[in-house]
Amino acid sequence: MRDAVLSKVLALQSLSLAELRQQYLQCFPDEKVVPSNKAYLQRRLAHCLQELAFGGLSQQAEERLEQLTQQYDPINRKPEKRAPSPGIEVSGSKPLRDRRLPIPGTILTKVYKGTPFQVKALEKSFEFQGKTYRSLTAIAKIITGMHWNGYLFFGL
Repeated sequence: MRDAVLSKVLALQSLSLAELRQQYLQCFPDEKVVPSNKAYLQRRLAHCLQELAFGGLSQQAEERLEQLTQQYDPINRKPEKRAPSPGIEVSGSKPLRDRRLPIPGTILTKVYKGTPFQVKALEKSFEFQGKTYRSLTAIAKIITGMHWNGYLFFGL
């Protein structure tokens, strides 16, 4: 039985996009939009073939999956904000500064294409060539002429 399923899964690689979409509609009749990404269709159909042959998730796995879905935000993959435990006080204020930012007064030096560039960290901004900028990204863009993540460019 495993060999039969394996041969069906391998046969998906030789099908055209139209054939894959047709099989997709047979496997997933409730879905209104049929994807047009060939690799995605092959993966979904392979999963469907294996699920039909060997069965789906156990009831215990389904329950655990539902529990995890409820516990975590499915879009951002971050834990939900929970109420603080009794007896623990939370100030509710955000940190004043991003931890990645250097201490005000720090001079950041970056050598780009053989030319050294210096940026001075201020309390809420940065000084570069006598001008003040709100972000390191803006300075990195001036130096390189293209968009860079400022933290990455300056090695923070």
